Formats: sequence, structure tokens, C-alpha cells
Amino acid sequence: MKIYISVDLEGICGVNTSEHTARDGRLYGEARRMMTEDINAAVRGAFAGGADEVIVADKHGGSNNLLPELLDERALLLIGVPCAPRFPFLDDADGMFLLGYHAKSGTERAVLEHTMSSKTWHKYQVNGVPYGEVGIDADVAGWEGVPVVLVSGDDKVCDEAKEFLGEQVECVCVKQGVGRQCALAFSPAEGRKRIEQHAERAVRRLAAGEKFPLFCAGSPVTVAITYKFVPDADSAMNQFGSRRIDGFTVERDWNRLCDAYGGLWSELGEKQRIHMGQDEFN
Repeated sequence: MKIYISVDLEGICGVNTSEHTARDGRLYGEARRMMTEDINAAVRGAFAGGADEVIVADKHGGSNNLLPELLDERALLLIGVPCAPRFPFLDDADGMFLLGYHAKSGTERAVLEHTMSSKTWHKYQVNGVPYGEVGIDADVAGWEGVPVVLVSGDDKVCDEAKEFLGEQVECVCVKQGVGRQCALAFSPAEGRKRIEQHAERAVRRLAAGEKFPLFCAGSPVTVAITYKFVPDADSAMNQFGSRRIDGFTVERDWNRLCDAYGGLWSELGEKQRIHMGQDEFN
């Protein structure tokens, strides 16, 4: 059984501030270690539940965040950008974990909430519905026939995961959001214990033949991005098929949401493309 783990940083045990998530942040080194230890907890749980292959994809910012030398030796590591498709080697996986994820942009009292780019995006909507990275990545997995079976992060992203993916998904709440950079958190040791337990349970459920629903945004879809600054919306209008809704918002039609994923980067404007991999997405 193959498990694919996509890892972000904002929802990792103990992480609560941009000082953790930015490469030049005072606490970034500490966050890298905590991220790696959360991953190892998920890997241990996956293998205990019956997995025989685990791929870990480092998907925060420009990748290369976790500490490879401390990674569980049984796991395979996908690192680096650009990365197309979004999740290479996913197509034959049995289940996917979204580890250390965060709530969508604008979620009240969610720790480090944003959607894709905290610096440039205000809102991301699919057919008029606000989406976060849980929905975006679950759709990519869904079109590959892979269900998301576990999500970890704060209480707000757990609520979002159940809203999008259903009550069947294993949700691991490692902290309660109090504000954007404030949380009531379990100790990292307790959080990792919970991650390991839920990971094992999720894989055991898969191994027992339980069916987790595949998530799909539908087809076709209209994707609208509301930017924080007008010049970024101006740049997005350079993409074929784009329509200006207002000064800040640009939309475009796609056959599938997962097809739109590659187009997200070109909508960020020249400055963001130049700095890809340098914490433009955190």
C-alpha cells in the first residue's frame, strides 16, 4: 500500500508565526526540525497501519524546508521546484495525507491562514465558492483517483477539511487558532502522538477496504482570484482567457480545477515569478 504525504509548514505542531515560516525568520530553523518530526510521526503511523511505500512531498514555499538527514529512512522524499505536475508519482497511491496544512484565506482566528500566496492573494474562488489549499490539493488528488484520508493542522483547517472532504477524513487538530499568529497548542510531543495514531488508523481503514470519497470540484470550473494589489490583477490579465471582474479580481474558465493549477503561477505577475522559491508562498 502506497501513501503520499504532502507537507506544508503553517499547520505543523508548535508553528504559529511568520518567524517560523519565512526562510529569514528568527524561528525558521526550529520550524524545520518540528516539521521533520511531524512527518516522521506520520510515516511511523502509515507503516504501522500497513503501508509498504511512503512518499513525502515538501510543499511549503520553494520546498527544501525539512531536514532530510533526520527523515525516517523508510520514506522517499520529493523536494524542489518547479514541480510539474503538482504531485509527481501520485497516480498509483492508495491514499494521501495533507500534513501541516492551514485554513483558507480570511478564515477567522485561523493560524497563518492564506490561500497559496499570503503576500499577493486575498481570495480564491471556484464557481463562486472560496477555496483553500485543502480543496485545491484534494481536487488534484481526486482526478488521480486518490482520496485524501488525513489532514493535520489547527481546528479551523480540520473544520474546512470535513466541509470539503466529508466526515470520513481523519483530522488531527494539533492546535486551536486564537488569532492569525496565536494558538492554544498541544505540546509537540502530544501533537505528534496524535498524528501517528490517526495516520495508523487511516491506513488501517484503507487496508480494510473502507472507501474514502474522492474530492472533485466538478467540470468545467470558473476560477476567480482576488488580488491584494491592482498591479497583480493587471499582470493576470496577460493570461489567455482572463476576464477582469473588478480592479482586484480576475477570473478564467477551466475544464478542471487541477488544470488551473499550472496557471496559478503565471497569474502572480512578473515579480512573483522572479522570486519563485524564495518564500513568495507562505
